[in-house]
Amino acid sequence: MKPAARLRRREPAADGHWPDSIPPLLQRIYAARGATCIEQAQPKLAQLLPPDGMLGLERATELLAAAIADDRHILVVGDFDCDGATACAVGVRGLRMLGAKRVSHAVPNRIVHGYGLSPALVEELARLQPDLLVTVDHGIACHAGIDAARARGWQVLVTDHHLPGETLPPADAIVDPNQPGDAFPSKMLAGVGVMFYVLLALRRRLREAGAFGAGHNGPDLSQLLDLVAVGTVADLVPLDANNRALVAAGLRRLRAGQGGAGLRALIEVAQRDYRRLTAADIGYALAPRLNAAGRLEDMALGIECLLTENPAQAREIASTLNDINAERRAVQQQMTDEAERAFARVAFDPAAAPLAPCLFDPDWHPGVVGLVASKMKERLHRPVIAFAPAEPGSAQLRGSARSIPGFHIRDALADVASRHPELIERFGGHAMAAGLSLHRDAFEPFRDAFDAVARAALTPELLQADVLSDGALAPAEFDRRHAESLRDGGPWGQGFAEPQFDGEFEVLSWRVIGERHLKLELGCEGRRLNAIEFGGWDGNKPPPWVRIAYRLEPDDYRGGEAVQLIVTHREPL
Repeated sequence: MKPAARLRRREPAADGHWPDSIPPLLQRIYAARGATCIEQAQPKLAQLLPPDGMLGLERATELLAAAIADDRHILVVGDFDCDGATACAVGVRGLRMLGAKRVSHAVPNRIVHGYGLSPALVEELARLQPDLLVTVDHGIACHAGIDAARARGWQVLVTDHHLPGETLPPADAIVDPNQPGDAFPSKMLAGVGVMFYVLLALRRRLREAGAFGAGHNGPDLSQLLDLVAVGTVADLVPLDANNRALVAAGLRRLRAGQGGAGLRALIEVAQRDYRRLTAADIGYALAPRLNAAGRLEDMALGIECLLTENPAQAREIASTLNDINAERRAVQQQMTDEAERAFARVAFDPAAAPLAPCLFDPDWHPGVVGLVASKMKERLHRPVIAFAPAEPGSAQLRGSARSIPGFHIRDALADVASRHPELIERFGGHAMAAGLSLHRDAFEPFRDAFDAVARAALTPELLQADVLSDGALAPAEFDRRHAESLRDGGPWGQGFAEPQFDGEFEVLSWRVIGERHLKLELGCEGRRLNAIEFGGWDGNKPPPWVRIAYRLEPDDYRGGEAVQLIVTHREPL
């Protein structure tokens, strides 16, 4: 089931000023994304925004510097997704690099503790006797947990990037570029990026205090950028110039074989070539394997993989994560199939089909509902929320929401909460993704309330899926040189879209690979081109001529000068 999509070309953009080494095709791609010079298109670490202006950094570094000087126990509290895991690893490794002797970490169990720093997690952490808690990728909405921690006499430093609610939690310090009054120019940092900036500011504070000795700048924190890159890409935050500088630097480390032992092992088990690693490889190969630990098992295993320096141990953990990911994919596929069947029962009647489906099954796993919501959102092109019991047989539901451009999902949940305060127990998130919890008895009223909010906001234009193209390729551009320049011209991702093109092709031959993939040989102005459409087999023979949107990639399987087209959209002529 796929929504009808409209193939549109991006608006042409004015030319910029480019060095001769940048092919005209790549210049056109950059310009269409708002970049007019190489510094904007391929930002370097030297262009990284300074920490100045990030609210709360002064107090945060004061707390950390004092804890290091007094040899106090710093406990980094992570989260059970890839951003939270990498942020936790960055925090632990970075603080140790900066002189902290007593640093440990903890992460909530999705089933046992729920999201973030909860009172239940605080009670469990008491046995560790921490002095200072540092939350990463959460905390801005954890009022009750922070209250519980401070009641025990612990200090709490919140590092987060999520949107705050009406009130801020009672932490000793808060670093979140999205909190009111923050003057940091970019609001797009992932949780791992925020923690990295805290470490940059802490190093500067320690250096100015003479902690590293005369003439020494302190440890090289760029060693952490492989983790920053993975967490940033995995969390789907927009890749503005600042995030692209961070991700590009992390990718350079990984391509040079300088990544941590855990990430190198994950690259190996995912059967990727580290020398050609891209942001897409992070998103589709590394992040799912790390996320799987937090979805079905315990993210502590994923964090252990990121922290170990022992290659043999890293390979063993990566292999386990690979097995968990295979199980996760099977669970996800089963749940997605069930969700599609449920939606199909109402979709035949346009008047009955919900504009913003809320899906629930008592047998679903709470760790996979986000993936189900994402898959359904892609196939339906409408906001979707998927719910599962917080644990088997529980009356508490956990929901994961995914949205489409133009419909701010967190704001929509806030609208429902303001109109019906009795329905949602807690929620948080971003424009495109959010999480929430509610009681089973509130599901039907919430579903109706959310549908009403969606119907008031969703226009026919928003419900029209667009496939944006960078235009047609010239016959001479279907070659390895251009394919490699496109691959290496990134990092591409959210907010800086990977290049794709469109054109009309003759279908010279076709065959089905596996159960769902369509392998094509296409003709264009006398050229024969190999193409593949993943999941493209719908049981029908392709027509003689098609119009497609596609990505141009080097065909490393065939090698040599071979290229292939990755079909992202296909329609008959």
